[in-house]
Amino acid sequence: MQAETTVDKGQVADDLAAWLRLQHLSGVGPVAARALLARFGFPPQIFSAPFEALCEVVSSSVARTIAEPPRRVANSQLELTLQWLQRPGNAVLTLADAAYPPLLLEIADPPLLLYVRGRAALLSRPGIAIIGSRNASAQGMQNAAAFAQSLSGAGLTIISGLALGIDTHAHEGGLRGQGSTVAVIGTGADLVYPKRNLDLAQRIAEQGCIVSEYALGLPAMPSNFPRRNRLISGLARGVLVIEAAALSGSLITARLAGEQGRDVFALPGSIHSTLAKGCHALIKQGAKLVESVEDVLQELQWQGGAESLAPTPAIAPQSAVLAALGYDPCDADTLAERSGLAVEAVMAELLALEMAGLVERLPGGLFQRCK
Repeated sequence: MQAETTVDKGQVADDLAAWLRLQHLSGVGPVAARALLARFGFPPQIFSAPFEALCEVVSSSVARTIAEPPRRVANSQLELTLQWLQRPGNAVLTLADAAYPPLLLEIADPPLLLYVRGRAALLSRPGIAIIGSRNASAQGMQNAAAFAQSLSGAGLTIISGLALGIDTHAHEGGLRGQGSTVAVIGTGADLVYPKRNLDLAQRIAEQGCIVSEYALGLPAMPSNFPRRNRLISGLARGVLVIEAAALSGSLITARLAGEQGRDVFALPGSIHSTLAKGCHALIKQGAKLVESVEDVLQELQWQGGAESLAPTPAIAPQSAVLAALGYDPCDADTLAERSGLAVEAVMAELLALEMAGLVERLPGGLFQRCK
């Protein structure tokens, strides 16, 4: 349902008004709305249906709500949405639209409306979700970008949630490949959250796609984000978790993916890292352990050719500190004991390695190897 359609604009406005009215009905969620649509057809038929017929599908209190005049919020949303649709690249997809993503029709509660900025066709292309911690490690963010770029290069669309950390770098990597990227957001499609991703959101709107089920103008609220996670997994053929703590919201998305019949993948990490606990839990529960892009492509039986991951820079063999560090977090005193160097020399070497991107400084005076 786009502004430039050749259909009579008055009819478009009337149809959209009915969909918005249904969306904003008190007590009617996606499941009840689908039941009403299945029984009566399109929204105009729902609002003209006899009270007794409505009561066969919903409770009498909801039926009375349907029979009431349109709420003010629906009328104001209509005006706002029609104005928004005048801008190039903006669209509203309803459950009745042929362009509605087919994979979303498979989930238990697909949204009545999808507000789209950018290339709506990406919503129906094969994709994989890449998600993880907002407070990701440097290595985790590098992994997210590298996996996303390679999977996008293989033709898969990268789906994520525009959050800081893993999501941000997944989108960045997706934009560098032919598959591009889709950002599923927890605000109205006319807003960007967090503000730090304003530039990224603009590039996604131009080269990829931003999608939301929430009404225009709706700000970020805590309850929005767990709910939108079902769309991140629902749009994808599989979900790859890069880093996640034991109680991470990414685990909610992974659980939803499993319930929706999607593949779940997880990248393992150090047994000492709190950001690996969630991934390890998923692997114990049956998620596919991923060490390379090929692991994902083989599991998905994807035939596209993957671009190779960027080669890891060679590590200087003369670095005794790096050799002593291994792949688990360690403090400078322990490294001095392992390497036989003075603590001052170890700290100087760690600083050089950190500046080279080979070591990451962690809280508590710990250091961890990145590559």
